[in-house]
Amino acid sequence: MKLYIAGHQGMFGSALVRRFRPAPGVTLLVRGREALDLTSQAATAEFLAAERPDAVIVAAARVGGIHANHTYPAEFIYDNLVIATNLVHAAWRAGVKRLLFLGSSCVYPRLAPQPMTEDCLLTSPLEPTNEAYAVAKIAGMKLCQYYRRQYGVTYHSVMPTNLYGPGDNYHPEDSHVLPALLRRFHEAREAGRPEVGVWGTGAARRDFLYVDDAADACAHLLDLADPPDWINIGTGTDVTIREVTEMVAAVVGYRGRIVWDPTRPDGTPRKLMDGTKLRALGWKPKFSLREGIEKTYASFLAEKAAGTLRG
Repeated sequence: MKLYIAGHQGMFGSALVRRFRPAPGVTLLVRGREALDLTSQAATAEFLAAERPDAVIVAAARVGGIHANHTYPAEFIYDNLVIATNLVHAAWRAGVKRLLFLGSSCVYPRLAPQPMTEDCLLTSPLEPTNEAYAVAKIAGMKLCQYYRRQYGVTYHSVMPTNLYGPGDNYHPEDSHVLPALLRRFHEAREAGRPEVGVWGTGAARRDFLYVDDAADACAHLLDLADPPDWINIGTGTDVTIREVTEMVAAVVGYRGRIVWDPTRPDGTPRKLMDGTKLRALGWKPKFSLREGIEKTYASFLAEKAAGTLRG
């Protein structure tokens, strides 16, 4: 199988490369941003027409945390819409029979029943702080669904929960919560700061999945002849932001005070993915949250020492 991984330089794309590179019978096809601009319809179409992979995984996206989504909604909706439309349409034109699109847990309504099942999509309003990103991801999922229905191609989507792991973005303002906390506590420990400020109340609940587990779930789904149009990938359990914050501080070795700022937004009160469907198909995660954070912090230190840390 000739497999094109779009977005192979990102955290999730890198995990997909780690998962598929040693897989027997798989030939990987990758292109960096400097070689292929996926926001260009012409360039994307030309690339896929020339290479004609057997399968495509769409892991390319503009991503960020609450601050980035709130500050740059135009960029988030535009870039993610054009990446999805360009890749799905060009893949179909090039005769690609299998495509797996990476969605997000934020596609589900802000006040969706918990845990969130796949059928709650589009049943009520989205979380306002990341609505632009969510709308673009929903459009990508629906593209896959309708191309599959109309043309008979197996284009389907996964909704991973909050991912973290090696190669994450550690930008102090624009990153997701777990990598932002890792960097903040590491720098506070190094500088001997007596306290660290954290956004919100700590009451919001999240499900965190180690990125290599998510990549393994994608490999499992690609082996299925008739996968669902979209399916959740998560651990099935959640923790409060306060709990994960304290766990990160413990892993990093920070022993100062944690100060919460309730004037800052918590985001969606709770986001727990229902993983019943995927478990029924024979997959479950390998790493606990503590194990994943320990592996991620070790990677953070290695990336920092090598000068390759993102953000």
